[in-house]
Amino acid sequence: MAPVASPPPFDEWLAGLKAEALTRGIRPEIVEQALQDLQEPHPQILERDRTQAEFTLDLDAYLKRRLTRETVRTAQRMYARHRTLLQKVGKRYGMHPRVIVAVWGLESNFGRFAGVRPTVAALATLAYDPRRASLFRQELFHALEILNRGDIEFERLKGSWAGALGQPQFLPSSYLKFAQDFDEDGRRDIWSSQADVFASVAYYLQQHGWSDGLRWGREVKVPTAARAAVEAVPLRTEGCRAERLMTSALPLDEWRRLGVRTAAGTALPRGKLPASLVPAGSRYFLVYANYHALLDYNCAHSYALSIGLLSDRIK
Repeated sequence: MAPVASPPPFDEWLAGLKAEALTRGIRPEIVEQALQDLQEPHPQILERDRTQAEFTLDLDAYLKRRLTRETVRTAQRMYARHRTLLQKVGKRYGMHPRVIVAVWGLESNFGRFAGVRPTVAALATLAYDPRRASLFRQELFHALEILNRGDIEFERLKGSWAGALGQPQFLPSSYLKFAQDFDEDGRRDIWSSQADVFASVAYYLQQHGWSDGLRWGREVKVPTAARAAVEAVPLRTEGCRAERLMTSALPLDEWRRLGVRTAAGTALPRGKLPASLVPAGSRYFLVYANYHALLDYNCAHSYALSIGLLSDRIK
């Protein structure tokens, strides 16, 4: 593998960034306002980028941290509190309200967190870092486009250390594609409008293939006698990192024939519905097409399984 080229000094890199922003149609006053105070990359952001919990914790530890009793109780309270709005959003976008609440809850702690880091500075740091420079350079230009369109004031453009915005934690490119103005006030406000937040989450999942009426998956058991046959099922060869760690899809009838059982130990339902097996430490999950929409939100099994399991626990 060829070594990654070191970037030029930060001030030179920033000058080139400003020039390119202007060629992309970003107004000069927006470029000046957004980029004038950047002095150097933020080392804390680079440290966070290399220690993401979804990739450093095993599934049991991750679920213990994310799916606490209090989280489940809060999810149930929020589902009840916003039931009318959630039902309206779910009906328009073909999304079960429980899934919307689960994503909202884990992304923003049920609206308590929409991000406090200035987005432009965070994205500039990640764009300057050679590891994923191309991805975050484009996200930085998308953030400037959000400002250019007047969707939000520069002072309010804040999010996570990775540049994710608002309660749904959308990257700027996702904001431009999927953010919704459900309350019809003329702004796609994923920071403070509950209607826009719920609708944006629902629309994102809908556009990534979520099919109403189908579950995301289920926990299953693989008896010892079935392990060899199940482990012989080939892994997927395409998709994100997490998708390549799951098996190819087989009909439920085939998993049943191989000896896979429900978590309660009973026989799987019959049918031709395609399902893939996800080994997760000592646990196993059979997941269906809707699960891929969750992975499109965050390509980590610990994340997608947390969303699915939390949505199942909301009564």
